[in-house]
Amino acid sequence: MKFSDIPGLQEKKQQLVTAVNSNQVAHAQLFAGKEGGANLAMAVAYATYLNCESRISGDSCGECASCSKISKLVHPDVHFVFPVSGTKDVKSEEAISERFLVQWRKFLLNNPFNNLEGWSSAYGGENKQVNISKRESREIIKRLSLKAFEGQYKIMIVWLPEYMHPTAANGILKILEEPPENTVFILVSDDTERLLSTITSRTQMVTIPSFDDEAIKTILKERYDVSDEKAMTIAPLADGNIIEAINLIDNVEDDSHDFFSNWMRSCFKRDISTLVSMSEDYHKTNKLTQRSLFQYALTILRESIIYQNAPEINKVSGAVMEFTKKFSATIDLTKISRITELLDEALFHLERNGSPKMIFLDLSLQIASKIK
Repeated sequence: MKFSDIPGLQEKKQQLVTAVNSNQVAHAQLFAGKEGGANLAMAVAYATYLNCESRISGDSCGECASCSKISKLVHPDVHFVFPVSGTKDVKSEEAISERFLVQWRKFLLNNPFNNLEGWSSAYGGENKQVNISKRESREIIKRLSLKAFEGQYKIMIVWLPEYMHPTAANGILKILEEPPENTVFILVSDDTERLLSTITSRTQMVTIPSFDDEAIKTILKERYDVSDEKAMTIAPLADGNIIEAINLIDNVEDDSHDFFSNWMRSCFKRDISTLVSMSEDYHKTNKLTQRSLFQYALTILRESIIYQNAPEINKVSGAVMEFTKKFSATIDLTKISRITELLDEALFHLERNGSPKMIFLDLSLQIASKIK
């Protein structure tokens, strides 16, 4: 993967290129951003640039032997570690990254902006608890103990180090702080607050911004053959999250919007029987759809604030815009702020496998109370 394969983020790309060209490559870097962003893709593009044999202005050549191997994720000096769990074919105690490299290559090449849920589905994790185990830390040390085979740098990309078991994290502290010569660690995190301070203190932070609307539209049109008009509708709703944007392709103005608008009307009317029925329907949907609804709600709340204060910069249009106008007339900034907090809390519990039905119903009753 080259930098040019990632839309937008030109300033960050230039920052990384400049560091390499000025020979200021930190031996341990933390690529930090939000889920559904370019964190992992940027790490792979950076690794490609580091070992490119014929760098061009601002990017790797994409044609040399090193670039060709990294593009297929088979370069002997670029290693990947990622969270895994046991499957029907792999026992939990034997679950390390090396056992899932075939699935990993397919997963990453298919969508370099994917998330943990997509990865778990790709390798057959069946929603089991994932982690990066203590055994994995020993594998990291083992792989990095040898000199680079053919590249200038030996690179270890650790995706989602926040899932690293404490013993595994402690096990790599020494090599993270004092790695072998020409070795580069790239930790790729969606949630740096969950990382141990002993890890973050040993790395150089590289903040990867979320995609802007133009980048989201480019990805949707080029990778998913979405029409320009539909991409323009989806992009502002996704709020920089390409996973959310993909999820909205089929229901941007159908399921998500219709369910949300009916939900808010029922909350406004305090129609308890309808809210109970909706909680049952919500419970039957998959986790991605459940999370998507709450994220969609956060987007509409944000657009409502914008409409109240600077309607000329609203990003939504069509039926979504019409609903936003009416909704913003029934709710003020204080209510929006409190409902946003409630949605964030609901997302927190949903991610930690709380009962979707109970989370939705409790949230609905609290929203009903705040709206009135």
